[in-house]
Amino acid sequence: METIRIQFQPNLKSKILELLSSFSENEVQIIQEDPSFEKNKRILEEELKNIESGKSKCVSMEELDLVMEKIISTYED
Repeated sequence: METIRIQFQPNLKSKILELLSSFSENEVQIIQEDPSFEKNKRILEEELKNIESGKSKCVSMEELDLVMEKIISTYED
């Protein structure tokens, strides 16, 4: 299946849903929009810019584990 995202005026919602309901579930599935989609999108776009510009550094899971172990060990005993 393919997915599209549409924006519409609130007064059209019932008409659009009525049209979509004329199709079977195998043909069309209505997926509710995540209310925090736009906020998450902005955050991820900013993170991507930081990675592409070199402002953020990516590390492997092994490197992260080593750093975390070192930090944790400083607070033990």
